[in-house]
Amino acid sequence: MLQHEYEPSRPIGVFDSGVGGLTVLKALRQRLPHQDFLYLGDTARVPYGRKPREMVQEFASEVVEFLLKRGVQAVVIACNTASACALPELAERTPIPVWGVIEPGVEAAVRRTRTGSVGVIGTKGTIASGAYQKRLEARGLKVWARACPMFVHLVEEGLADSPEAEMMARYYLGDRPEIDTLILGCTHYPVLHEVIQRVTGDAVSLVSSAEVTAEMVKDALMPKGNGGAGRITHYVTGDVLAYKHTAEVIGGVEGELIPLDVTTLAREQPAVVEAQAEETPYRIG
Repeated sequence: MLQHEYEPSRPIGVFDSGVGGLTVLKALRQRLPHQDFLYLGDTARVPYGRKPREMVQEFASEVVEFLLKRGVQAVVIACNTASACALPELAERTPIPVWGVIEPGVEAAVRRTRTGSVGVIGTKGTIASGAYQKRLEARGLKVWARACPMFVHLVEEGLADSPEAEMMARYYLGDRPEIDTLILGCTHYPVLHEVIQRVTGDAVSLVSSAEVTAEMVKDALMPKGNGGAGRITHYVTGDVLAYKHTAEVIGGVEGELIPLDVTTLAREQPAVVEAQAEETPYRIG
């Protein structure tokens, strides 16, 4: 993507179908600590991975329109399913830069592999879509892929560094073929980095889509100066207390949490959303 003129006063929008995208937000904040962010967790319609492609595209379009109306200067789709289903069309018709999490992960894996044998793990929806596999194979790599659905539950229950997590990692990865690079193709999985690395051994390089996406965004924006105040605003379409709990488990991201009526989001009436949000503020952290 071409470099984009950085506008410190405008926030960056980040969205996911749930809370996994908070790992992307955390990585972005580490690289752009003074940048303001708007994060939208569409938890009322999670998971995207089990829904038709056209429906996911519609959801993603609604979310991007919502973020555009709040003045974001760029959008990061911190969701593997939405990146696979909606990114090309959104990037083409959106007047600001739009990034997904799949292409950065693929590019990082291509650079890191020494043998050309790469693995990718993700949710059932992501692996079934072939989004990573097709791109990696098109680059001439040999690809092994596996869905690891229980990893998400382990992360959200705060068991990322537990004996149960290691047992599940050995179950999913114990029979893998010879690979030298493994893409963590779900935004929850970076929380399990240490456990997965213990199971695979240091000879396997782990690629976090969250980390490489954040690095790509930083490089493209070419930030200068101190930017904004580092404010974070979370819009949540589902249960706010459940979101707050999981947010604290995943990354402890601070900021204002605003309930968002998903039917209002679908009708694209942001003025109503703002009026409702002001009546029920929350805080994370």
